[in-house]
Amino acid sequence: MSHREVGQSPDEVFDVVDERDVVVGREFRREIHRRRLLHRAIHIFWLRGDGLLCLQRRSYAKDNCPGLLSSSCAGHVDSGEDYLAAAMRELREELGIAVPPAALHEIDYAPWHVDLGNEFVRSYLLRGEHPIKLAEFEVDSLLWRCPAEVEAWAKDDPAVFATPLSHLFRRHGIRRALGLSA
Repeated sequence: MSHREVGQSPDEVFDVVDERDVVVGREFRREIHRRRLLHRAIHIFWLRGDGLLCLQRRSYAKDNCPGLLSSSCAGHVDSGEDYLAAAMRELREELGIAVPPAALHEIDYAPWHVDLGNEFVRSYLLRGEHPIKLAEFEVDSLLWRCPAEVEAWAKDDPAVFATPLSHLFRRHGIRRALGLSA
């Protein structure tokens, strides 16, 4: 069975980082998660022109938070890759969207946290209309909601949301970018 059928490959290699987000080694995905090593990830929050936020329902084949709602796009930073390159790659892989680097605006840098899967996370904002081609092995479906509705929904029914999204939705930079705080 390929990683395209199971949602991820345990043979992916990520950089291991220290508590300052400095690379200290490399390891296979399965070992990073098994040993709870610090590593890097990205999240993208996509707002259409009508102000609706794209939420991704993660594939049920995923090993982490299967079937739960997450940010528009999320993924690990591969070994030797920088955050922005990872964001552009994940956007292409998951949603079939190719954009220039300037289309992604960094809105938050979250230090590692257990709720983030021991990941340092850089979050980006994508705006506008973009054609979509879902990678079914990664993404079950997309939902569009206004950010305030997502916030209320997450408070009323947190079990349908991936833990990293709930954590990130409380961060000031993300809240400001989504119009949830001044």
